[in-house]
Amino acid sequence: MSAFKAYDIRGVWGKDIDEELCYRAGFFLPGLLGARQVIVGRDIRLSSPAAHEALTRGILDSGADVWDLGLATTPMVYYATAVLDADASVQITASHNSKEYNGLKISRRGALPVGIDTGLRELERLCQEGRIEPAAERGTVKDYGHMRESYISYMRGFVDTAGLRVVVDGSSGVTSLVSREILGTDGISYINDTFDGTFASHEPNPLDPANCRMLGEAVRAAHADIGVIYDGDGDRVVFTDEEGRFIQPDYMIAIIGEYYASKGITGCCVQDIRTSWSTTERLAKLGFDVHTWKVGHAFAKLKIRELDAVFGGELAGHFYFRDFFWCDSGIFASILVMAAVRALKAEGKTLSEEIRGIIRYANSGEVNFRIGDQDGAMKALCDEFLPRHPVRVMDFDGYRIEFSSWWFNVRKSNTEPLLRVVAEASSRELLDERMKEIERIISRFK
Repeated sequence: MSAFKAYDIRGVWGKDIDEELCYRAGFFLPGLLGARQVIVGRDIRLSSPAAHEALTRGILDSGADVWDLGLATTPMVYYATAVLDADASVQITASHNSKEYNGLKISRRGALPVGIDTGLRELERLCQEGRIEPAAERGTVKDYGHMRESYISYMRGFVDTAGLRVVVDGSSGVTSLVSREILGTDGISYINDTFDGTFASHEPNPLDPANCRMLGEAVRAAHADIGVIYDGDGDRVVFTDEEGRFIQPDYMIAIIGEYYASKGITGCCVQDIRTSWSTTERLAKLGFDVHTWKVGHAFAKLKIRELDAVFGGELAGHFYFRDFFWCDSGIFASILVMAAVRALKAEGKTLSEEIRGIIRYANSGEVNFRIGDQDGAMKALCDEFLPRHPVRVMDFDGYRIEFSSWWFNVRKSNTEPLLRVVAEASSRELLDERMKEIERIISRFK
């Protein structure tokens, strides 16, 4: 079933995922996870009410109870799962995907992710082959909308934005349900903060710089210190500097490291396999023990818990925090980044100056290739570069092959039919040269 991905269930509504699949997932999920109750939240997509009704009906028919959050960000669902010690939770969302998509993000007790290797594969089998036999005693629905106030109160305990000028772009998504009440309005202005399930202003994917243009213009017009943009469900965040320029998210891992180091907190932190050497070196200089791991929340959350990491971050704009139950939260990340920028401002520094001080290498960003034979292309890259005696090879999420003056990572997307490449080098000339080599090899497999 094409909707079952590495991290979640997601696809085009009415084609890959529909009411029937939501019902069947809801029916079989409680038995799979041993759940007596399931927290359910939903985003503002036009298909989310129908998905919510079908999912809820399936859970109830299984005999389990639904603790209904109603409209919620994905981090709100994680928060409620952890605080209420619920057996399981489901957020109805397609995250950053465009309006025609929807999906289900599933967690078990403790807000631990349910990925393809931790339950989704078996759930897919049950949805395909399982027999529906409604329980003799149907479950009940309980309204847990009051958790919104608890969540807001918890998050406000970390806010430190006095004296900052900030523009926040809600991407017309569900983060606007709570952003004003958490961040306030003193020096903070908001755009695209009205719910719109069609995402008419721009798609809810802040990783595409085109979707950050409105934010950049607003930052410049307001003479703001920083711009903040969330994705559709609020688990990711991207930033612009005071000039409205897009900042590659893995550099912001270093800014978050600076926040914690300024509080005297160091220890272990986790970055994904695509992260820049610039970030790694800055984190090490700050005193962090830096671990590199796989891309994706279903993998990252398990690793940071295993290591008792202070925080973690990804190139995709996911940031994870021990202070937030080891879960990812766009608004929590933005709170800490704003506090770090406030400290910089007190020293007479701008965010752009700090980012320039972090960056020491030329970086390609993530480049996507839509090709048929992804495995063949990856093998060809390895056959070409492994004999050149790299100084380090990582093979746990595609391949990251490092040499003394450059490296690259190639991996298959877990959510789209793409081959993704990130490369970095000591100079722009060397980077351009190596990227041409990589592209030439990949082009043979289109």
